This record gives sequence, C-alpha cells and structure tokens, in this order.
Amino acid sequence: MEPRFDLIANEFGTKIAKRTYAVSLVIEQSSLPKTTQELVSLRASQINGCGFCVDIHTKEAARAGETSARLHLVAAWRHSTVFTEAERAALALTEEGTRLADAHDGVSDETWAQVRKHYDDDQIAALVSVVAMINASNRFGVILNNPGGGYEPGMFTGMTD
Repeated sequence: MEPRFDLIANEFGTKIAKRTYAVSLVIEQSSLPKTTQELVSLRASQINGCGFCVDIHTKEAARAGETSARLHLVAAWRHSTVFTEAERAALALTEEGTRLADAHDGVSDETWAQVRKHYDDDQIAALVSVVAMINASNRFGVILNNPGGGYEPGMFTGMTD
C-alpha cells in the first residue's frame, strides 16, 4: 500500500497539516481527559476505516495509560463493561457525530443529555472538536491512502514549528 500524495512534502499541504495539528494541540490542553480524547479518536477512525489514524490513536492511548483490554473493546464498547458512563456518552456522541449521513437526526437528544450530564462546557467544546477534527483527519488519511503501521508515539511533536 503506497500513499497517493505526501501532504507534508507540499508547501501548501504543510500549511494545512500544521494548522490542523495546532487545533489538536489546543484540544489536548483542555480538561477533557487525554484517554477520552484518544478513545474518541480511535473509535471514529475505526468507523471511517483510517488505518493511519487507528495506528496513531491506539499507540497514543496506550502511551496515555490505556490498557490493552480497553483498546481492544473500543469497537464493541456498547457490549463491554470496561468503560465509564462518561466514556460511553463520549463514544455515543462520537458514533452519532461520525455517522451523520447514516443517521438523519444526527446526534440524538438522549446522547446529548448524557454528554451534558458528564462533561462541563469546556470539556464539551473539546469533545465536539475532537469528533470534528478526527473526522477531518480520517478523510485526509483515507483519501490520500496513508497506511497504518509506521507511527511512533510523539513523532509529530514540533510539527507546528
């Protein structure tokens, strides 16, 4: 599997990639737990079939302290006992926010109520932003045919320089 285009090797593409990464750094600094950010990113990436992003967020979640059991169960979170109610709300929001074309109603009021129950306004802003940004990143990865498997944790550090 070969990438179709190296976005970073292109001057204009680099500007876009750096700005996209800068948004992720702002989200990372939020009070939304890092493990929740990674679980959300992993789940959206699984849904969208982005191997590059699945690779990144599995490894970054492990680096942030996630257990292999929880990582293996993200795809089946509804049928597992290892996620908190807050994480389940975040994962439901992720699925509904990722599958907009499949769900004519978008995010359900029930899911939104669960998110409001477990997260404050700053965390909700971060959570909604994670869902939006990972979906954008998944599109880059899938469209450009970026393969998973070669990511090393922290390798994008300093990309905004």
